[in-house]
Amino acid sequence: MPSEHKNEFGQPVGRPVENWQECPMPPRSDMAGRHVIVSPTDVKRDARQLFDANRTAMDGSRFTYLFTDAFEDFDAYQAWLETMAATRDPMLHTIIDKASNKAVGIAAFMRIDTKFGGIEIGNINYSPALSKTIGGTEAMYLMMKRAFDELGYRRYEWKCDDQNAPSRAAALRYGFTYEGTFRNHMVYKGRNRDTAWFSITDLEWPMVRAAFEAWLAPGNFDETGKQRNSLQSFRRA
Repeated sequence: MPSEHKNEFGQPVGRPVENWQECPMPPRSDMAGRHVIVSPTDVKRDARQLFDANRTAMDGSRFTYLFTDAFEDFDAYQAWLETMAATRDPMLHTIIDKASNKAVGIAAFMRIDTKFGGIEIGNINYSPALSKTIGGTEAMYLMMKRAFDELGYRRYEWKCDDQNAPSRAAALRYGFTYEGTFRNHMVYKGRNRDTAWFSITDLEWPMVRAAFEAWLAPGNFDETGKQRNSLQSFRRA
């Protein structure tokens, strides 16, 4: 669709972005919510708890669409975690359940483009203790809030194997918009990966944020922790 904005030649151009400045890198500091703390990964603190949390899913199916397989050996997992935690991009974070004070998942800021304000959430690995919990959703909200509200990024990305139906569904639930699939994008684990791309922009973020905050409000859950209204219903409203 042609833009309503025109240059001096009458040609359609993108909307103005006034006083744009490069975004800072994410800081290595905690993001705290009611249910979880998203904290830069500390290998000594987190490795054993993360390994044990992942081991509760014994068949390794949670690693199917990740770039590693499930780790059977703690030393190998710790070495991998040390390598991941040492980089600035991806910048790995551990998700800590506040009730148990245990590490139950990881996620990373990655493909960090400070010049143009794009950042991706990736390397997500939720253990069974975090999957389908209020804290799991809150962790995604906290990381989005840092990117948009604290750091001023314009674009927040989610990418996954096109065959990963749970990841595609999660992206849509969180408020991402599907943008298309990059065919023959990667080769991993000896197979092709077509990659589905999703994003949230800074213009969409206020609506997405309001829905998250309404969903996360204590009154949206009954005494058993069951939601009264879905996250998607708040966006529709």
